[in-house]
Amino acid sequence: MLRLVRCAFPFILALVLASCATTRRAATKDTSKTFTTVVVDAGHGGKDNGAYRRYGGAEKIATLDVAQRLERKLRESEMKTVMTRSSDVFISLDQRVAVENSQKKPIFVSIHFNDARRRGIRGIETYYHSPMSLDLATRIQQKLVTIPGSADRGVHFANFRVLRLALYPAVLVECGFLSNRYEGNEARNAEYRELLADKIAEAIVEQRYGPGVYRGGAQTANAPPSPNAGAAIAPAAPGRN
Repeated sequence: MLRLVRCAFPFILALVLASCATTRRAATKDTSKTFTTVVVDAGHGGKDNGAYRRYGGAEKIATLDVAQRLERKLRESEMKTVMTRSSDVFISLDQRVAVENSQKKPIFVSIHFNDARRRGIRGIETYYHSPMSLDLATRIQQKLVTIPGSADRGVHFANFRVLRLALYPAVLVECGFLSNRYEGNEARNAEYRELLADKIAEAIVEQRYGPGVYRGGAQTANAPPSPNAGAAIAPAAPGRN
C-alpha cells in the first residue's frame, strides 16, 4: 500500500500544480477603470438559437440587434470596439473568450435574454465572476433598471465559461425574459432594444470616464445597425456559458 501511495503521489502533485497554474493563468487583470477596448458579445448565433419563445422569438436575433446598437453607440462615444460576431454565425464559448483575452486592456460585455418555465418571471439581471468585474456589472444593472417598466433581479456571481476564463473584467447581461409576455414583446421592439443599448453604453462610458460624459440617446431606434460595425472575429470552427 505504501508503495502504491508513493507511486500515486507524483501524479496527484502534477494535478495540483496544473490546477494552480490554471488558476494563475485565469487571474483577472483589473482594467475596469483603464480599459481601452470594449469587446461586445452577442450571445448565441448560427445553429445556436439560444432561447426561443412565441413572445420574444429567437434569442440570437435579439442579442445581435442589441449588441450592434451598443457597439455603434460606443463608437459614437469614441471608444474602440470589437464584436465577437456581427452576423448570424455560430461562435464557440472558447472563441468568445479568446477574442477578449487577445485584446489590449479590454472589458467584455456579453448580451443575452433570459428564459424560464414560469411565464410570470421577469426582470433584468447582470452577472460577473471576478471581483474586478463587480463594479461594472453593478453600474450596468443600475442604468438598465431605470428603463420604465423594468424589473430589477439584481447583480449576481456566476461561473459562466465566458466570465470564468476571461483575463479581464467581464460581465453578462440578461436583458429580460423572452418567456414573459411583456418582456418578450419588448424584446421584439426596436425602440426597446435601442434603449437597452443606450443604457449599457452609458454605463460603460461612465465606468471609464465618469458621470456626465456620455452624450448618447435613444433617438435612432428604427435605424438599422451598420452591418460592418466595428471589428468582428470570424468563426474558426463550429455555445450558453
